[in-house]
Amino acid sequence: MATIGSSIDIPTRPAASSGAGPRGRAEWAMLLTLALVWGSAFLFIKVAVGSFEPVTYVWLRLVIAAAALLLVLRVTGKRLRLPLMLWASVGLLALLNNVVPFILFGWGQRHIASGLAAILQATTPIFGVLAAHLLTADERITPARLGGVVIGFAGVATMIGPQLFADSGNQLVAQIGCLIASLLYALAGIYARRFKALGVGPLDLATAQFVAGAVMLAPVALLVDRPWLGLPTSLAAWGSVAMLALVCSAFAYILFFRLIERAGATNSLLVTLLVPPVAILVGALAFGERLGANQIGGLLLIAAGLAVIDGRLVAPLRRRAAA
Repeated sequence: MATIGSSIDIPTRPAASSGAGPRGRAEWAMLLTLALVWGSAFLFIKVAVGSFEPVTYVWLRLVIAAAALLLVLRVTGKRLRLPLMLWASVGLLALLNNVVPFILFGWGQRHIASGLAAILQATTPIFGVLAAHLLTADERITPARLGGVVIGFAGVATMIGPQLFADSGNQLVAQIGCLIASLLYALAGIYARRFKALGVGPLDLATAQFVAGAVMLAPVALLVDRPWLGLPTSLAAWGSVAMLALVCSAFAYILFFRLIERAGATNSLLVTLLVPPVAILVGALAFGERLGANQIGGLLLIAAGLAVIDGRLVAPLRRRAAA
């Protein structure tokens, strides 16, 4: 799944798959590269929001990513041409998929470990199963997927449940904010389906939503944060914003689209299982972050829930039981 702001339709019912994962070294290399890029994104967010206000950081990220993708379109001989009537819908998608989730994760990582934020974002496909069941006519929940949802939410309860009865302050609020952001990503995945029927390609849609998000967030960033009063001088902070925009957004979108073409959407969503371990490792190496036993247990339960929803890991067991 496009974990760091997806404009991709998030499939909640596994499509026809040609095996247990991507075939060929090139596809696996692309998948692992995406996991490394999106897992490292939580490190860059942590550094960025340490110097920038969350709204300003998100606005700069959207502006740079939009400029980069517009340049890609121009270099490839294309132009962003969407009917005016679609821009309102694109704006709503940008709110669900970029503006609000980016701000919530940015603020949240001021108070919780980057690895924990990555684990919470891994709940997006779990929310996607429920959202698809409620909001679409062709994605009804099955007993197996319902079991995966229950296991996944058991993982969430394992992570944040103890803090509901403790004075955890901003940490609990930050975790709930990250869960809300993951829910918005799931809703955005459902909403994005309408653009495919309208003939809007994924690269055009990704570019348009970054442009719309940057335009909508500009007055908020300028009036609320007033960044001109004191932008940070830290090269690490500016470099993190640039990495988030150019590598974790623009480059990652292009790579993810390419992986979907070669390996299929379902196989590409295996990246969901790989991002949290990468983020945990990077957070431990860069910041000395350590997750508690309940958070590791929650990660394992969420991963198990995703595996059940995906269906391929449990399919051999079903066949043996049937035999």
